[in-house]
Amino acid sequence: MIVDKGTEAPHSGGYDKFFGKGLYVCRRCEAPLYRSGDKFDSGCGWPAFDDSVLGAVGRSLDADGRRTEITCARCGAHLGHEFVGEGLTPKNVRACVNSVSMKFVPQADIGKPVETAYLGGGCFWCLEAAFKMVRGVKSAVSGYAGGTKPDPTYGQVCGGATGHAEVVKVEFDRTLISFEGILDVFFALHDPTTPNRQGNDIGPQYRSIILYTDDLQKEIAQNYTKRLEQERIFDKPVITEIKPLENFYPAEANHQNYYARNAGAPYCQLVIAPKITKMLNNLKNI
Repeated sequence: MIVDKGTEAPHSGGYDKFFGKGLYVCRRCEAPLYRSGDKFDSGCGWPAFDDSVLGAVGRSLDADGRRTEITCARCGAHLGHEFVGEGLTPKNVRACVNSVSMKFVPQADIGKPVETAYLGGGCFWCLEAAFKMVRGVKSAVSGYAGGTKPDPTYGQVCGGATGHAEVVKVEFDRTLISFEGILDVFFALHDPTTPNRQGNDIGPQYRSIILYTDDLQKEIAQNYTKRLEQERIFDKPVITEIKPLENFYPAEANHQNYYARNAGAPYCQLVIAPKITKMLNNLKNI
């Protein structure tokens, strides 16, 4: 069913009337998909959810254009179908999922849910401010990574000789938002087609870069950028650098939480605020 997009018989799946506390993950790749708190009894005969882990579920119309298929964003496994507008819950969504497409992880076995991403795409003031607004993000810290000089200063990084990029360290709860969801926000906030430049901010410190912490993040980042190219999301080739994280150096105190402290400053009004507005318009339920 996961591969051939089949549907199990109603009331036959093991999770139809199951309401244990925990997390539902993809049976094929074990990516977190749904939380038990978002499951409800719809009476349809299949497990039903009115919300998902952000970025974890892909949606596309069936060939006949009548129903919305839902798939695992990480591996493409078929999950079922999603329906909107039925009024069954306040969120007005019913994801109808095959039990066979999922595995249940009890709350006690979830382990530490916090994951960290390191991303650079222009001025770190922008990325930090935006990520702090995203549901599931626990913290966002501005800093420097991707270069060679230990403990660089802002002035040294801006000089371009250290090799570092301005990046943001994003800690997120993977039961609320997936690494794919973090990348959704990242690519909605900057232009990954302009080498060493974001708007009027010019220099290697402003390059588009993802610094992965393990092989899974590397694979996800590579597949994500490949999909951007295949679907021609941008008019020009995506040149985002993907490399392993070696060191992260937090930026000076005056660069942390910059937008919140200087929202009325011209740069914040002319550059950061429009990027945040763009993100909020392009991404739903963040």
